[in-house]
Amino acid sequence: MASKQKESKNVDLHGLMKIVIPAALSRVGEQVFVMDHNGDGDSDSDVKKRVANGFQNGKVQNGVPPCAEASVPKHVPSITEIKRAIPSHCFQSEIRHSMYYVFQDFAFIIALYATVEWLSPLVPTWWQMFITPVYWMLQGTFFTALFVVGHDCGHESFSNCSLLNDTIGTLTHTFLWAPYFPWKLSHKHHHKNNNNIDKDEVFYPIREKWDEGGFLLPGFGLGFGWFGYMFRGYKPRQVFHFDPFDPMLKEHMVGCLCTYVGLAAWSLCLYHYTATHGLFYLIYHWGVPVFIFATYNVMITFLHHTDVDVPWYSDKNWEFVRGQLSSIDRDYGWAHYLIHNIGTHQIHHLFSKVPHYHLMEATAHFRKAFPELVRYRTDPILPTFFNMFKKYMEQCVLPDDTELHVYK
Repeated sequence: MASKQKESKNVDLHGLMKIVIPAALSRVGEQVFVMDHNGDGDSDSDVKKRVANGFQNGKVQNGVPPCAEASVPKHVPSITEIKRAIPSHCFQSEIRHSMYYVFQDFAFIIALYATVEWLSPLVPTWWQMFITPVYWMLQGTFFTALFVVGHDCGHESFSNCSLLNDTIGTLTHTFLWAPYFPWKLSHKHHHKNNNNIDKDEVFYPIREKWDEGGFLLPGFGLGFGWFGYMFRGYKPRQVFHFDPFDPMLKEHMVGCLCTYVGLAAWSLCLYHYTATHGLFYLIYHWGVPVFIFATYNVMITFLHHTDVDVPWYSDKNWEFVRGQLSSIDRDYGWAHYLIHNIGTHQIHHLFSKVPHYHLMEATAHFRKAFPELVRYRTDPILPTFFNMFKKYMEQCVLPDDTELHVYK
């Protein structure tokens, strides 16, 4: 008799999954994300148990909130299977091709600077009021592109030569007053733990036992938030990028010290520029564009890992491919190409060795082969950023037993 009751209960749960999980699927903006709930992720019995428990009383049960399971792809191919779907040349970097973008970005920055300096005495003041914000936005975008080139260096996707990678990475990031080598280490830690509640590097949800309260500036302080993160890290798992004795950095002392020497030398250059041209010119031509670049960095980092129904996993439930698939592709409109397609983020997280100039092609093959795994948004960037920041502030503190978290 007990056996029949148990069988009946399993049938009901199977029916519940067939009805509830497809109904929980959502289309946010132009999101493309389909889930196969009959595939092989966790065992059927584990999934059914957690889903059923999650629906009890419409509250979080056993660390699983209502409908959270519907956000998790149940069939996850191996990293090797995904790699087979992408042409092999997409994984190859070419020094000549990579260096082209270094020269291109610096050329754009210098040309824009020279053009504005040439125009300034020739146009009336009211024209300058129009030109200035356009100049700042474009220059900040080119600064961001330069950071993305250094970002490739940090992932060793710029070239096969580590010395060249670190040299170019230090050059491009130092110009932006970003500590290349310490950032490279913390960024690799992020890639190894993407959307892991217990181990990710920044903008992760926080368990109640870790919550220290405090205050966050709106939008994480935009560009100020980037430099705050560089100096003090992100609580509670802080990395102090300017402290070579930080646990994450202390075994890489030489690389970190080279970064600090480079920043000191660049600071001296900025001091001499200020002494020659004045503080106003430093702020106008470098300070404001750096702030815009830093704002890009905050928005890109946050939005490519945070959105409605994008799962975050506890460490015991996290797995590499699932974690990387919780990254999101976004479209940056007119700036998308200028910032080297970094918005195509899923492939970047699955295969960080793919150079930025192959991201679009690799992504096209991934989407064709695994359409059910694609997360793609075309929502306007600024409104989405502030909307998700609001949701983050409301929902980022989790019960200590949370196994799976999604923003709603």
